[in-house]
Amino acid sequence: MAGSSSEVIKSLIVNTVIASAKGVAAAITGSGAMLAETLHSFADCGNQLLLLVGIKKSQKPADEMHPLGYGREMYFYSFIVALLLFSGGGMFSIYEGIHKLQSPEEVGDITIAIVILVLAIGLEGWATLGNVKTMNQRRGDTPFFRYLKDSKDSDLVVVFGENSAAVLGLFLALGALMIAKQTDDGRWDAIGSLAIGGVLVGVAIFLAREIKGLLVGEAADPKLVATVAELAAADPHVERVIRIISVQQGPGEILVAMKLKFRTGLDSDTMVDGINNFEKQLRARVPEAKWCFIEPDR
Repeated sequence: MAGSSSEVIKSLIVNTVIASAKGVAAAITGSGAMLAETLHSFADCGNQLLLLVGIKKSQKPADEMHPLGYGREMYFYSFIVALLLFSGGGMFSIYEGIHKLQSPEEVGDITIAIVILVLAIGLEGWATLGNVKTMNQRRGDTPFFRYLKDSKDSDLVVVFGENSAAVLGLFLALGALMIAKQTDDGRWDAIGSLAIGGVLVGVAIFLAREIKGLLVGEAADPKLVATVAELAAADPHVERVIRIISVQQGPGEILVAMKLKFRTGLDSDTMVDGINNFEKQLRARVPEAKWCFIEPDR
């Protein structure tokens, strides 16, 4: 989780600087697209603070009321972030774009806005590349977009979604401002705000859909099932896996329960030792399997 926290903190610092600069540019130019980007960046700051709270709470140790720990706290806060990105960022940007279309205004001097947008693209791009680097380390040989869809690291995926949406939004704002200035038509600025809102809404829907599955109890990575099958095939006491259920309890925390068919003729001590040895081997291969329950059956 330390790597996740550092990525969130880095993005928070970048967005705080960028949001302040965008606010100055929005006030100078009167641009709706710049205002949308300002609100987007301030919303991202709030979202990243929520993710840090989620990371902290998810690390609380298990207790009597929560015997499986608090790992799903991370998914709850990630889902809240997706909702805020949808409403506070996307829908407001769309509202601002519609308002500007109905009452278009000429943008003022865009020089400072362009400078700020270019710098923001550089900073957001740097933060996004850092997210990609961290995800590449975790995904292994899994294709990148498949990892985004199947990943259980909701905090990393949310930060990447925010940062990549920010980069695209900055390019849209830059293009809209330049066209509006060149054509003296404020409607282009409004179109930029609408496009930014559309990007944010799209990213928010994707994040909410993916995190919802984790929040309600999604199965762990299919590689876990393959690992159990391999261990069962190599274990002299086990004939086969009858049934296996796995649940992702949080980033890096898996609950797995299974029924194994043991060979006939084993005494109770041998079977207990076999179960304990199987659990030990599974945790060695899959350290995320924090809770493991094995039931012998015929």
